[in-house]
This record gives sequence, C-alpha cells and structure tokens, in this order.
Amino acid sequence: MSQGYFDGSMPRQVLEYYLSRAASAQWFYDSDTLDDDIRVVLKTGLKFLGRAAGIWKGYMPEEEHFAKAKLAADKMHAADPEVILQACLFEAVYREDLETVPVPAWAFEAFGMPVEERCFDYDACLFPPGLGAWDCMPDLSQREAQLWFYYRGRRYIDCGYEAFHMGQIHLYTARDRGCEGIGRVISLLRDYGRTHARRHKVLFDAHSHSLVVNGVSLLDYNAMPFTRWPFPDRPGEKLALVREGKSGGGVSPEGVYEKALPFLYEYDNWGGKDFWAHENLTYEERAWAQWWGYDQISWFASQPKEERDRFLDYTFKWTAVNNPDGFFAFPLMRGIGPGGDGQDRVYKLNNASDSCPGGFSQEDAAARLLKMGYGAYRDLANPSDLLDYGAKDVDDPETGLRYPEKVVLYGSFQPMVGAVANDSNSEVTRMYYIGNGTYSLAFVMPFAGTWDFGVSTWGTLSACYCQTSAVPYSGSGGKSPLVIERDNTVVRVTFDIRTGRITVTARP
Repeated sequence: MSQGYFDGSMPRQVLEYYLSRAASAQWFYDSDTLDDDIRVVLKTGLKFLGRAAGIWKGYMPEEEHFAKAKLAADKMHAADPEVILQACLFEAVYREDLETVPVPAWAFEAFGMPVEERCFDYDACLFPPGLGAWDCMPDLSQREAQLWFYYRGRRYIDCGYEAFHMGQIHLYTARDRGCEGIGRVISLLRDYGRTHARRHKVLFDAHSHSLVVNGVSLLDYNAMPFTRWPFPDRPGEKLALVREGKSGGGVSPEGVYEKALPFLYEYDNWGGKDFWAHENLTYEERAWAQWWGYDQISWFASQPKEERDRFLDYTFKWTAVNNPDGFFAFPLMRGIGPGGDGQDRVYKLNNASDSCPGGFSQEDAAARLLKMGYGAYRDLANPSDLLDYGAKDVDDPETGLRYPEKVVLYGSFQPMVGAVANDSNSEVTRMYYIGNGTYSLAFVMPFAGTWDFGVSTWGTLSACYCQTSAVPYSGSGGKSPLVIERDNTVVRVTFDIRTGRITVTARP
C-alpha cells in the first residue's frame, strides 16, 4: 500500500507525504499546456497541486469554469490517481460573478433556509460600509457570504478536488465572532466530502499561523508566503529568507493534539512587477520595495536561470532546517503579472519545448530536490521550541478563539528603538502578552517627530491592525501616525486582540 493511501481519515504522516511533494499550480485547470504540465508532475513526483482551480474575478461563464476544472482533474487523475488537487475560495467577490449564478436548492437546504428562485446577492455578502474593509471583501458573518463559499466548495468537490486554500482568512472573518460562520462552512464541506469526495476527505488551509477555536484547529495545516531580507551590497537582486513565527498547535481535524500543525510555504503573487518602483526608486530603495520591486514569484521569474536554480535549492534547504514542521510548495505554475506590453504572463516549471514554449526550465532542479527529500536535512533542523512565543495555547473565554502567540509593533518608528524599519517580524518590538486578550510594549523615543506604526499578528503582514480601522488589513500600508512631541518620551502601546483596539500612552 502506498504511503499516500487514505480513505476518510488522513493521519499526519500521510498529510506530510503530500505536503512534502507539494507545488503551487495556480489555474492548472485552465493551462494551455496541460498535457506537458501533467508530464512534469509525473516526472518530479509531485502529489499535491495547490491552487489548481479557483477564481479571483471571473473571466469565463460559471458552467464553463467548472467543466474545465473537472476535465483537468479527470486528466490528472487518469495519469496519477493519487494526486490531490486544491481549489481556492478567496477573500474577494464581485457583483458580475455572484449575480449571474442561481442559488441551488441544496445550498439553501444545507443552511436550513427556505428555497427561493434567485441568484446570489452580492451586496448581502459584504462588510457594512465605513469599517475600512475592501469594497469586494466578503464578510463571513453574513449568511449570504457563507452560502456562496459553500456553493463553490461543494461544486469543486464534485469536480474531484480534495483540498481548499481559503486565502487571507483573518481578513474576511473580522466580524465573524468566534469564526462561527467560516467554521460552519468548513464543517458543511467536510460533511459533504465524507460522502462525495474522491477519498471521502477534504483538506483546508489558509494564510494563517493558527485558526483554533475551543482548542480545535479549523484548518488541517497552515500556509504562508515567504518573507525576505534584501542585500543591496551584492551584485544582482540577492535575497535571504526570514523565519517569521511558527505554525500554531491544537487538536487537528483528525482529533489528535499537535504541538505545531504542518506549515506550507510558497512564492506568492499579488501584482507582478512594480513599474513605478523600477522607474523612480534607486537601487537601494528598490531593494526594500517588496521583493526588489516585484511580488515574490515575479522576482523569482525575473532572475537568470542559474540564479533561479540556486534559489530553489536554497529555499528547499532553508525550509527543511528553519521549520521542522514546514514544507515548500514548488512553483509549478504561477501568474507573474503583466509585462511592459500589458500582457499577463505565467511562470511554469516546465522545461522549454515545443509543448511548452514559455517554460522556465526548472523541472530538473525541482525533480532532483524532490527525489532527495526533506530527510536529507531534517536531522539538522532547529527544534520547533525555538519558535515558541507568549500566549501559548491561550483561548478567548467567550468565543474559544485562540490568541496569537506572536504580536509585533512595526512601522517607521522602529529604528528609534533599535529595530529595522517596517519589520513586522522584529523580536525587538515584539509585544508581550499581559492577559485578558491584551498585548503591551513600552519603549523610549529619543527624538520628537512623526512616524507611523501598526500591529502585526503572528509577525506577518497578513492580518495587521491600526488605530484608524475597525477591521484588520493586509500589506505594508494602512498604519497610523505616532506623534512624539518631545525628546525622550516614554511610550506604551497596548493592543486588545478581542476588539482590535490600540491604545497609546505617551509620557515625556
């Protein structure tokens, strides 16, 4: 029996069998080189294809989307029935997508709602105005948003998909107290999967370090993009990876307590090349503008082949050593944004050939690393205890939601207190848990002036807070001003994770 066999239940060693052979295969279902992509999957031994289907904003009719998603899954499973394909349920919804799709009777029935003849209601999915959420972000405290997520998830299960990436889950659950809404959706999809999924099991991840309610993780494993540190003193666009936080623990969906759930890293995409940064910033300034003025996969794709091979090797070894619970999703296929001609492009691991003229020729490097496996370096890995922080296994008494172990105060003020500016992973400005869902940090500002600051949960930029927004945000923007009127002012900042409230006390 294969190490990857499962039916209804998936012990951790089986889950790690798949995560240790994972790839990011964004929009695999719509690839124009699908046959060659499948060849690469078989050659490299990949077993988990993340982001293989999904939409951010629909660009084809709904039924065509699912027909293509099923066709791609059928072709992949005919070649290797063991492969898990992942679909996406993202933090963005659009009117033109929802209001053309009829709500099926089974979706209403799953939520105990009266059956109606209508399409999904876009406006009923959104956050109330004035809270600072994106205009297109669904609010999972709203029943209509839950209905939409469940509908799409169930359809992907029917197409042969056995895993879901849930995007920036902490953003769209900002008003979903105790994660009741998203918990209901995940529970309903798990229930449906027990009967209708290919192997009677579906997996869930999201951009999160932990999503634990009443001691139980809603997710099977956690997933995050990488964080980097640039080296402008070296030729080219050199980067080092930075360890940020850890994967939290809790009782897994399999019912087993895990000190740390598995963790999956990836090269993320969010906008491609920043042409303004390349045209207006100095070499040194651009080093700090995201990944040298790119998103992650676009930076990787822009490097010479020899450097890409070296960075793949580095990423694989870095993951094995720096996070004993971590795995790397190789970039099989990922959007790299528009070029100078405005045309979107896709990075593909495939060797360039007549079957895949746009391949980046990385499949041999990936095959070598996957064949070698993480075991070649795991015995040298740093222990996970090195990554423990405060608020260990502390749950909100009202909702049961687990508090983050690491919370960091970050912004342009950080050099004033001996840290690197805008470092959301800094240990120097890590806040300390003081009880009752509250974190605190005190420091001395040696000079008067105005800076900015925000609060990063888990030390990442995926769920940040500021004084001027009632909901968390994602990214390096959105911080609040920190005004210091006199030199040598003592400042204390407190943050209440239950309400998102930030309080600043300044004493000259």
